[in-house]
Amino acid sequence: MTKPVADNHQFYLTAPSPCPYLDGKQERKVFTHLAGPHAGALNDLLTQGGFRRSQAIAYRPACEQCAACISVRVCVDDFKPGRSMKRILRRNDDLVGRQCAGEATSDQYSLFRSYLDSRHGDGGMASMTVLDYALMVEDSHVETSVIEYRHRGTDSAITETSDGGIVACALTDVLADGLSMVYSFFAPEETDRSLGTFMILDHIDRARRMGKPYLYLGYWVENSPKMAYKARFVPQERLSGQGWIRFE
Repeated sequence: MTKPVADNHQFYLTAPSPCPYLDGKQERKVFTHLAGPHAGALNDLLTQGGFRRSQAIAYRPACEQCAACISVRVCVDDFKPGRSMKRILRRNDDLVGRQCAGEATSDQYSLFRSYLDSRHGDGGMASMTVLDYALMVEDSHVETSVIEYRHRGTDSAITETSDGGIVACALTDVLADGLSMVYSFFAPEETDRSLGTFMILDHIDRARRMGKPYLYLGYWVENSPKMAYKARFVPQERLSGQGWIRFE
């Protein structure tokens, strides 16, 4: 059950539920709908203020006794991959990333299903059907796309496309000041590729080539092993009560 947190009913507050990141904690979220001709501008503004998007909803944590979820964005112009990240890039040199329209496909869902079953079988998304997946990708009133990563073909160097099998996928919003990785998933059997890290590195490069200064990675939780990887992408800015603060 939800209740409005403003008289105009633009924002709502969810009831408490178990926190997915910290054991023993309860979470609440404040959210609003993203719809209409100004949805993109609103999404930009809210993302800069620490919100995330899920379908046509923008939300952020509003927990009463916890402020562990911290919004993180990578400063792409100053980012330089370290030695281990360079190895990951070389390891995935046989993949081609292609920006596609925000439309769900059967091979995307097959990969998504395999990823959930392997990594998040007891999570909140475990029961998502193909229709649920289509809504996740297509129910958007903002500029969004799907980045597919596939094996290189014989003519990939010329066409920058590939008809090879899909290995990883990212649902990505295009903002005025950056890219925002909404959700990503990959082939769980490809453990040697570090595909999660690879997709972030690729998105940093994409944002840089688009002339956008930031890549938004969502929430970082210091004491959550699930979120520890986000701290590796520096320099980055973290949102605090005093605004965005840079960390080297």
